[in-house]
Amino acid sequence: MTALPLFFIVRALFFRGLAGQWPFETIFFCGNTVMRISSGSFSLTTGKRMELIDITAKVENILKENSCLDGLLYLFNPHTTAGLTINEGADPAVRQDICDGLRAFVPTDYPFRHAEGNSPAHIMGMLCGSSLTVAMSEGRLTLGQWQHIFFGEFDGPRQRFVHWRLLS
Repeated sequence: MTALPLFFIVRALFFRGLAGQWPFETIFFCGNTVMRISSGSFSLTTGKRMELIDITAKVENILKENSCLDGLLYLFNPHTTAGLTINEGADPAVRQDICDGLRAFVPTDYPFRHAEGNSPAHIMGMLCGSSLTVAMSEGRLTLGQWQHIFFGEFDGPRQRFVHWRLLS
């Protein structure tokens, strides 16, 4: 009879008292391999109808708080009129150019049928995407020299949330 590997799961739940943040940690043991999964959320308040907000520092802080060295970071945006993207963060004009390009690409004067009147924001959110996966190495995000992580607001201003999961 073949012996099956023993999987052991430990789950600890924590409540930090922050709105919308229920981080938990799961640890998997299989032989000599240990994998830790940490999860949580953070909120942000957008200030304009349409903007790209640099969340790179917020995300890097999550890595430090969770002592993550190597692995993967998964980010998820649960809003249909917002998105997540990676793009140039060195020149703020790029953010404005992206917003201007999306406005030119998605007509706001088209006779959309959605009663709420924010169909262009839904289309922009779809084009941007709702999730990102970024590798981590030696405690840092493995982004390119000019790359930053952005939250795209297309129907603001609003209170928004981003959910994260670290696999390390």
